[in-house]
Amino acid sequence: MNDWIEKDLKYVWHPDTQHKQYEGAEFKPTLIERGEGVYVFDSSGNIYIDGVASWWVNTLGHSHPRLNKVLSEQAAKIEHILLADFTHKPAIELAERIIKLAKEPYSKVFYSDDGSTAVEVALKMAYQFWYQSGKPEKKYFVSMTDSYHGDTLGSVSVGGIDIYKKIFNPLVFETLKVPAPYCYRCPENCSKTDCNIECLWAVERLFSERHEQIAAIIVEPLVQGAAGMRVYPAEYLNRLGDLCKKYDILLIDDEVAMAFGRTGKYFAFEHTNVRPDIFCLAKGITAGYVPLAATVTTDKIYNAFYDDFSNLKTFYHGHSFTGNPIACAVANETLKIMQEEKIIENLDSKISFFHNKLQKFNQLEHVGDVRCIGLVGAVELVKDKNLKTPYSFEERIGHRVFKEAMQRGAILRPIGNVIYFIPPLIISLEQISELLDIAFQSIEAVTT
Repeated sequence: MNDWIEKDLKYVWHPDTQHKQYEGAEFKPTLIERGEGVYVFDSSGNIYIDGVASWWVNTLGHSHPRLNKVLSEQAAKIEHILLADFTHKPAIELAERIIKLAKEPYSKVFYSDDGSTAVEVALKMAYQFWYQSGKPEKKYFVSMTDSYHGDTLGSVSVGGIDIYKKIFNPLVFETLKVPAPYCYRCPENCSKTDCNIECLWAVERLFSERHEQIAAIIVEPLVQGAAGMRVYPAEYLNRLGDLCKKYDILLIDDEVAMAFGRTGKYFAFEHTNVRPDIFCLAKGITAGYVPLAATVTTDKIYNAFYDDFSNLKTFYHGHSFTGNPIACAVANETLKIMQEEKIIENLDSKISFFHNKLQKFNQLEHVGDVRCIGLVGAVELVKDKNLKTPYSFEERIGHRVFKEAMQRGAILRPIGNVIYFIPPLIISLEQISELLDIAFQSIEAVTT
């Protein structure tokens, strides 16, 4: 094992990782050999419950027999074909499935590779839509503080987390920011009991003043993921949707993290009355097997691009692996399994158990906030519960909990001071209990 880790540190540059932490330390990358269901196994024979669904992508558990089979079968037929002037059955079938799940008014699916590219597609679609609709002045995008929409330059532009953006500010385009609905640390100093969605007032002021220049607003629906799984009320999106209609501004819904059952529904926007103009999919679409993304929209958007070739209204955007047949075949099988086994319909008892058991974390001295929706949960750690004083970055409290949890048999890779849970949807009640018990014990051990 040590030889493999030495080679890893010599040749592999890991994402979102400061490699100097491994220098002369006992803590090194963990070499994973295989997975089965909600568990993964390392090269030393240790077993870990995957509490974060391997970066939020795994929905049906590791090494699912049906997904293994369809991946192999599709590779034996055709592994890849360009999607410009060509097509294939898996891409057609998947687009039809997505549209039927999303229902009206959705009609078109544009494939790409990952969440960042799905967002890039949405931004370019929205910009070109207004340009070709005779309103080129509508060119600005609005997004929230502490938002995350990906790591490519376009998606970073609409993002709001400083560590992903600050150094690249000279390269990104100008956007307009509004306060995010962070209920634990409300930007309007409201409490959860007297909230009237006052944090939306800043959005309405901006829309009122600059709607003629605004192309779209992009949001993470109901949960700001990389900000620390910050859950906010559905009423916020309901009212935001009304504002978008009132001021003729497109609503882009970044469903990359929350689609396909995470919130208890196929799409997070189903918790609301809102139907966004464009929404983005990735992560769970293939249950974590292979990269695939989709940007879904309506005829209203599509028709602005439909014309004679000489008019140059074509959407000139594409990726080599757009609509890859293997990825589409796996995605189709993923959705078949979800529907046939009623994965999402049968989540209610798990969600109720999960939410109830999460409340125990409020007993801990250094837990400031517990928040959850569907099978997504988060525990925000603070130095002082009464003052909501955060731990400093240098204290690395979340990372210390992560290491403690690994010793106890769970993967809980944190977001700063937030320990979060987003397990595979096939997790059992017993496994939920196992995961949360390990997290509770780990937090208790590190913070006392």
